Amino acid sequence: MKKFAVCVALALLAGSAAAREWHTVRIGVDASYPPFESKAPNGEIVGFDVDLTKALCARMNVKCVWVQSDLDGIIGALKARKFDAIVSSLSVTDQRRQQIDYSDKMFDAPARMIAKTGSPLLPTAASLRGKHVGVEQGSTQEAYAKAYWAPKGVDVVSYQNQDQVYQDLMSGRLDATLQDEVQADFGFLKTARGKGFAWAGPAVEDPKTIGDGTAIGLSKQNPELRAIFNAALAAIHEDGTFDRIAKQYFDFDIYKGK
Repeated sequence: MKKFAVCVALALLAGSAAAREWHTVRIGVDASYPPFESKAPNGEIVGFDVDLTKALCARMNVKCVWVQSDLDGIIGALKARKFDAIVSSLSVTDQRRQQIDYSDKMFDAPARMIAKTGSPLLPTAASLRGKHVGVEQGSTQEAYAKAYWAPKGVDVVSYQNQDQVYQDLMSGRLDATLQDEVQADFGFLKTARGKGFAWAGPAVEDPKTIGDGTAIGLSKQNPELRAIFNAALAAIHEDGTFDRIAKQYFDFDIYKGK
């Protein structure tokens, strides 16, 4: 398998003088989104995305180095070449495609709202009018809330990271929060912090702002890196590595693109 992904990439890019061989890939990550990416007590970055990326890097025969970044500035940092790729539960949207390229799909990422248990609030502008709803800066949930709720009287409050969103929800400064459904379930509701809170209404869907699943964010200047990531993604699906890693975290199918 040595050089496998690089060879595939070069075949896909036959005739391109821009193709290069990669030895080290710097990965940008906002490590505040368990179970996808977060910091362990020892400072190590861990999670589902992290384990997937380790498997991909092994397939690509490259060394992957994590570079921490807040989600709000992560695309700008990629464009500024502070790292080579983004692996951070990054939703795929048309607006982001104008700035960056994407790998093939990583996994599904529905959005859902949380409020106090028994709250009558629903994820609609009419229900949330005059209420305070927290979102993470730079997230697709922020884009959705600002596009559809804020113009109709909902106070959409943006935070630097997801932990700050939950902290203000628990303190009572927020009436509700909107975030990735899987992250919220495993990273908040099923933890001690989530006691007294529950889902408020159904999942929110909007291809324009929420997007269609997540993928690896890549510079438009590095098509060869996209090619080798896609080759590695195909390989870990084919040999069962993706499913094996997913089952360590989830009891449902997080990837419906099969």
